[in-house]
Amino acid sequence: MPRTIPDVHTVALAVTEGMLHFELSVAYEVFGAGLPGVSGPGYGVVVCGPGAVRVGRFRLEPDCGLDQLPHADTVIVPGWADVDEGPPDDLVDAVRAAHEAGARVVSLCTGAFVLAAAGLLDGRRATTHWAHTRALAARYPRVEVDPDVLYVDNGSVLTSAGKAAAMDLCLHLVRLDHGSAIANKVARRLIVPPHRAGGQAQFVTAPVPAQDDHPLAELFPWAIERLDHSLTVEDLARQANMSSRNLGRHFRSVTGTTPLQWLLTQRIRRAQELLETTGDSVEAIASATGMGTATTLRRHFNRTIGVPPDTYRRTFRSSRSTAR
Repeated sequence: MPRTIPDVHTVALAVTEGMLHFELSVAYEVFGAGLPGVSGPGYGVVVCGPGAVRVGRFRLEPDCGLDQLPHADTVIVPGWADVDEGPPDDLVDAVRAAHEAGARVVSLCTGAFVLAAAGLLDGRRATTHWAHTRALAARYPRVEVDPDVLYVDNGSVLTSAGKAAAMDLCLHLVRLDHGSAIANKVARRLIVPPHRAGGQAQFVTAPVPAQDDHPLAELFPWAIERLDHSLTVEDLARQANMSSRNLGRHFRSVTGTTPLQWLLTQRIRRAQELLETTGDSVEAIASATGMGTATTLRRHFNRTIGVPPDTYRRTFRSSRSTAR
């Protein structure tokens, strides 16, 4: 059964000799720097390890021992460099004990090998850095390894691919705990895309790019304020005072996608926020986001997020209730 989380949700970073410093730094930056718009720290971060360890080229002195992992609410296992050598037994045992105590256990990059060694991935989908998915599948045949996704959320056990996907999964956790609006603020502070769904390998554009000196800087907020309108490429081009063709070139340069795809992404993001923060019907949200009909919203939402709007609302509210 999920535990009732106190005022501060404790995130324990499990480290050992040879951990990769990038994934460790990502987790510490997301969870240890405070949450914009949230009173209080939001998360309490502790680094747990067997003693002083080498992380990349640095020596790190943990806050406490691995025996403290079962007392955390979320345990994050960053990747480590030498996957050919099995993970340390004390780390594996501590991670398994944390899961048995009710912690949410998360691996970043090759940290999945630790979760697999602990038996937490048996019979579950999981992922890791693409260069090591074959090794993970061969070493742990009971794990359903998916090499093509950014991250996999199994509820109490989550795994990510390498490098940037570690950030995606960390932001996903913030979104589960505090909602899309807060996760987007964290992403904006870090100057990264606020949401790439776990099942997607492609780039999903940010609501507004971090820089504000591009030709579309005034167009983006104008369009976002009018998502309930049936905006066309011609409407956007007219507002930007440029041709549709020129608009398309600028959109591709600034966002990496087309004007219509960008608009659809913003409508989905707005629908997420309304599903999280209001009791409005799917029909009302479809109208408020410019989707027209509930059928259209459901089709695009399911394709982008991976679940229907009603399921998203129930799952989000359930996760929020367990996170308090």
